[in-house]
Amino acid sequence: MPILSRLALIAGLAFSTPVAAQISVPLQIEFSGAYLAGRQAAAMGDHREAARYFLEVLQADPGNYALRGAAMQALAALGDWDRASELAAGHPTEIGGREFADLILQVDRIRRGDLAAAAAAAAEDRGAGPLVDPMMQGWLFLGEGDMRRATATFEAIINSNSPVAGLVPYQLALARASVGDFEGANAIFAGEVFGPLQISTRGLQAHAQILVQLDRQADALALLDAALDQNGDQGLRELRDDIAANPTRPYDFITTPQQGMAEVLFSLARALGTEAGTTLPLIYARAAYAIDPGHIHAQLLAADILSEADQLAMAEETYRQIPRDNPLFVDAELGRSEALFQMGRTDAAVEVLNALVRDYPLISAVHTALGDVQRRLENYEEAVAAYTDALALVDQTRERSWFLFYVRGISNDSLDNWTAAEADFRQALELRPDQPQVLNYLGYSLVEQRRNLDEALDMIERAVAGRPESGYIVDSLGWVLYRLDRFDEAVAPMERAVELEPNDPVINDHLGDVYWMVGRTREAEFQWSRALSFEPEPAEAERIRRKLELGLDAVLAEEAESVQQ
Repeated sequence: MPILSRLALIAGLAFSTPVAAQISVPLQIEFSGAYLAGRQAAAMGDHREAARYFLEVLQADPGNYALRGAAMQALAALGDWDRASELAAGHPTEIGGREFADLILQVDRIRRGDLAAAAAAAAEDRGAGPLVDPMMQGWLFLGEGDMRRATATFEAIINSNSPVAGLVPYQLALARASVGDFEGANAIFAGEVFGPLQISTRGLQAHAQILVQLDRQADALALLDAALDQNGDQGLRELRDDIAANPTRPYDFITTPQQGMAEVLFSLARALGTEAGTTLPLIYARAAYAIDPGHIHAQLLAADILSEADQLAMAEETYRQIPRDNPLFVDAELGRSEALFQMGRTDAAVEVLNALVRDYPLISAVHTALGDVQRRLENYEEAVAAYTDALALVDQTRERSWFLFYVRGISNDSLDNWTAAEADFRQALELRPDQPQVLNYLGYSLVEQRRNLDEALDMIERAVAGRPESGYIVDSLGWVLYRLDRFDEAVAPMERAVELEPNDPVINDHLGDVYWMVGRTREAEFQWSRALSFEPEPAEAERIRRKLELGLDAVLAEEAESVQQ
């Protein structure tokens, strides 16, 4: 099992299946409906509905501790720490599920600033769990003014076999910076003490601020410029502008033990990922934000997790809570627009993006997002305009600009403006010559136009080399061989394409055509029938029926005669 996949298990709080879906408790018959509805909501990740139903049952049966634990989980996932803490406080120590109650209560102590009580709870193994407590302990020692014990605690984890050991140098660097040891913090960030650290946006922000405190403004700007060269993060951009304008800018990234402990929970939420379920990382992200309401990255992460869990209404609501004056507002609005789109509220999604374009006209990612939505809505003229605006804001000679040319090319092609589309695709290949998607799209288009077939074959062969498991790209290889009348050679890639994408009507249709040309007529008819069962476009469906009725040779003859006329 991968190390990070084991984190939830080591936490002692793992529940890839929500607690509510695991419990089975005797209930009065009149409450069974609410209980079952709560279980279903919890299993689907709908924490709001799960909390509502479980709390309804608990009102009638307050001594049902299994349900209490399920309700605590749902409330914590919602970020409702007041009610979650109230339930946790009444959870007996001898009842199962106490570990989760301890986590809730520990978060509550820390967010209220009662670090002495938090330290006492951790000493009695009633803290936030075995995964979290060691890192929390370092910050708790710092809260007591004991940097020596804090350092020893962090270093002990780093030198252990703990699966979180790789996360801890970052915590120690932040702890040193919080007490003014910027030299020590920089040595860790620079990789001089524990080796290179994993790069993250927050780590870059912290390191840049630390360099400023060491009178190394130029190095801080160079660090941020290198990062911005790879991505357009608005938070990094605003920090860069701030440092450029104010070379004596004070350090304010992490200055208190509470903020440090919030960063522990945030780092764990990110490290956990969602492979083993979304509930635990969501709760850690919510806890980080509860402890440090200024930790907007934690709020954004919670929204992203909810979106990934397909809890789009809660995701949209969480994105909407991110304040307009925060650099992450743009990211939040982009996420909110996508959530609205996925909910079918496409007009609202476009409205959000149009507002961003109006308020942040110099951010290329905003125009790109608008272009993407308009393309998905098949508003191709608007998509081309948005992508053109995005391209005007970027260095069009940089490799990463290939994608904008590629999607604008798709939109131009959809407008039947092939001249502009081909120019865009070829420009994308100038920037990234072996990009499989572009090679396949342009190569396949040339095949369909029966132009430059040798060039098209070369492009598609390179695309297959880069993406051998893509059924659509392998289909293109078979199809260009078909167009070149190399029918025997086309059989193997077409069969492989159907293996990779067995339910695609076009690929099954193509395999039928190839089979027909090599004399395997029964198999051809079978593939055409399969293609029809997958509901192709009406025009394609009619053509397949004609092939089943007359055979491919007759259909091709009809089409050739039609062209001549």
